[in-house]
Amino acid sequence: MSKRFLYLFKEGHEAFGGDQTKMKNILGGKGAGLAEMTNAGMPVPQGFTITTEACTQYYADGREINEEIRADIFKYMGLLEEITGKKFGDIENPLLVSVRSGARMSMPGMMDTILNLGLNDESVEGLAKKTGNPRFAYDCYRRFIQMYSDVVMELGKSFFEERIDEMKAAKGITNDVDLTADDLKELVAQFKAIYLEKEGSEFPQDPKEQLIGAVKAVFRSWDNPRANVYRKMNEIPYEWGTAVNVQQMAFGNSGMRSGTGVAFTRNPATGEKKLMGEYLINAQGEDVVAGIRTPSPISKLHEEMPEVYDQFVEIAARLEAYYSDMQDMEFTIEDGHLFMLQTRNGKRTAQAALQIACDLVDEGVIDEKTAVLRVEPKQLDTLLHPQFDAAALKAAEVVGKGLAASPGSACGKVVFSAEDAAEWHARGEKVVLVRLETSPEDIVGMQVSQGILTVRGGMTSHAAVVARGMGTCCVCGCGNSNDVVIDYNAKTFSINGKVFNEGDFISIDGTTGNIYEGQVATVAATENANLNRFMGWADKYRQLQVFANADNPHDAQQGSDFGAEGIGLCRTEHMFFAEDRIKAMREMIVADNTADREKALEKILPYQQGDFEGLYEVMGERPVTIRYLDPPLHEFLPTKEADIQEIAGELGITVEKLHNVIESLHEFNPMMGHRGCRLAVSYPEIAVMQTRAVINAAINVSKKKGIKIVPHIMIPLVGEVKELKFVKDVVVKTADEIIAAAGIDMKYEVGTMIEIPRAALTADEIAKEAEFFSFGTNDLTQMTFGFSRDDAGKFLDYYYENKIYELDPFAHLDQNGVGKLVEMAAKLGRQTRPDLGLGICGEHGGDPTSVEFCHKVGLDYVSCSPFRVPIARLAAAQAAIKNPRA
Repeated sequence: MSKRFLYLFKEGHEAFGGDQTKMKNILGGKGAGLAEMTNAGMPVPQGFTITTEACTQYYADGREINEEIRADIFKYMGLLEEITGKKFGDIENPLLVSVRSGARMSMPGMMDTILNLGLNDESVEGLAKKTGNPRFAYDCYRRFIQMYSDVVMELGKSFFEERIDEMKAAKGITNDVDLTADDLKELVAQFKAIYLEKEGSEFPQDPKEQLIGAVKAVFRSWDNPRANVYRKMNEIPYEWGTAVNVQQMAFGNSGMRSGTGVAFTRNPATGEKKLMGEYLINAQGEDVVAGIRTPSPISKLHEEMPEVYDQFVEIAARLEAYYSDMQDMEFTIEDGHLFMLQTRNGKRTAQAALQIACDLVDEGVIDEKTAVLRVEPKQLDTLLHPQFDAAALKAAEVVGKGLAASPGSACGKVVFSAEDAAEWHARGEKVVLVRLETSPEDIVGMQVSQGILTVRGGMTSHAAVVARGMGTCCVCGCGNSNDVVIDYNAKTFSINGKVFNEGDFISIDGTTGNIYEGQVATVAATENANLNRFMGWADKYRQLQVFANADNPHDAQQGSDFGAEGIGLCRTEHMFFAEDRIKAMREMIVADNTADREKALEKILPYQQGDFEGLYEVMGERPVTIRYLDPPLHEFLPTKEADIQEIAGELGITVEKLHNVIESLHEFNPMMGHRGCRLAVSYPEIAVMQTRAVINAAINVSKKKGIKIVPHIMIPLVGEVKELKFVKDVVVKTADEIIAAAGIDMKYEVGTMIEIPRAALTADEIAKEAEFFSFGTNDLTQMTFGFSRDDAGKFLDYYYENKIYELDPFAHLDQNGVGKLVEMAAKLGRQTRPDLGLGICGEHGGDPTSVEFCHKVGLDYVSCSPFRVPIARLAAAQAAIKNPRA
């Protein structure tokens, strides 16, 4: 038996047993809503849904509708004719339909719609005669020609809009509704002439040809640029496809007792329990969106058509009660009769989402678990970061767009170096640091900047990762999709022709990626009274622990304030770039013997120990995982000749020797070079110093606070158990000597990052030496895919365009590849060591879909940037509710 691709609205509920998930998957959100409203006996213009699977088939058939589906479409048009008593293409009593998209997940405005389909030169006269309203009939026809030409034939709207504007100007009127029947007849003639000129053929008169063209156009719009961008932003799989709803027209443009509108059962901005919406009299749906006429608030309908208003209020209440959620509804009034065209769970702000979730629990409509599932984790970002003032944003000019790498909004004066950022900040200036890309050396300037803008790099580039960790607004990779030129020497950069000099004001939005000229006022994130209550529910049901990635006490406190239960990653290298430390670090690097290296490391030790004490002070007995030195040593050395000369003088060596050291440290592929545990194998004295700092800091804070601290020491970039054992032996010998000398009983753990595929494949061996695994999925993704996160931006857009990849694997864990390595390593590791601790500390730890994966494969914790901790807590709770562990 062949697959079924079409369902009448009145068949949908019974066909799927009222299962909302199945209905949305096959009928799309709009089709499911129409089926349920029909089943509930609400006034719905009847029609049928062409399923999402038909859309998938359309693409499989080379973007064609096959004969089987074509035949079914006309069969169902026949059934619709029987239901309505009208005939498709009939001259005397024509059946007109709308053809609208409807994906399983709401994608408002992303896909296409055609209204009034079925009209031609003959049936428009029949409609005029049948209704006694020629103005209405020709208004429908001119709208149909314009929409069909734009959506189906892709001719654009502007040619038609120009003719309408010209006619209104000639007539001395401002609104379309003031055009007469004769005016609209003239516009129809002009529109058909435009179609003939642009297309080279007459406007199609066969309603069947129109219908197939419209269905194909809606299927095609699933793959249009804006839909692709929206899907990527919202992680909607391409293979889902969109359904198409063919529905009898209800005419809101048939007179002053007709209209169309949109309403919400609660305020989508605040969550207030009050019907909110707008409508236009004598209009069709696109008029509300176009903004040419000012709509009336829904409350005014009570004055104009009280019976319709009362009916609508009753239906709205029934729909919210049925779905147990705030509804977004579209409606049309035709000659005083109400028709419901759509209902769906309404999009809402984070503030509204929390308010509605809490209110529905208090009203006894839903339980806490359901409430937890009602808020999108990523929405919480907007509650934590400063945002642009809404009024100021409307007046601002967008000059470009990059990747929304770290949420929040920032306004400041442009500077081009970390040193200048620090200097300007010291004299009280607010700055935005603009760089081609950032490096660890820029950390001081990044810390003092309001925001960071980079020309290169992706969502997990250095700038993005560090900015999120600091809670700093960041827009990355603006050069990927804009014309950008940056000149460090001239201290200027241009984006799409707009030039910014050092000291010019710029504003960036890390939530949208937008870049604005000049100053846009920001407002601080306001405290949300519902957040703590809601997060309490999330914490009650989640099973994963949530840690923060933090390299200093400030970040640790930030993470703690957001509910972090420990630190899953402290990157010690970030501690070495401060001005009072970098010299000693460079002395260690240029030293050509162990004694000189140890001498330099003695200078670094107190700084490192002090930093660790600060972390322990903040976190108390909560776990703190400290990763030993990871990046290649060349990152700590200068690259510019002037800096090389200056630093050679500071270090008391010749410029030639420093050049030789820099040359010797040059790496063809730093991602895969002399870094991580390889440094400690080459120079064990580095691991000795770091161990002394970790253990002494823990002892001091334990004594001071009267608590038991268990240090977690993490060896990075291990790929062979023997190298882990080599470094671990150095750590254990040093730690045990210090603990014994202190005369105390202190436990500590030594584990490793699993970030090399070989480590995952041999995890059973590595677990013999490691007491915990932390998956470093940033590097594991790079190593598995074979491209770096910083360079991938040069070509990944082509991969998205060609549907090779749908999502950025550095932003969302690749569950089919990298995820298999994680799952395999977790299973192998626990076969060897059943009590092996398992966590993830890459950027994926703050991504909701990746957090759900971590829950499913049995990890103990996720660790992420401090500002992502609430997001991870909520995502972990949702994962536990949807996939309870045994």
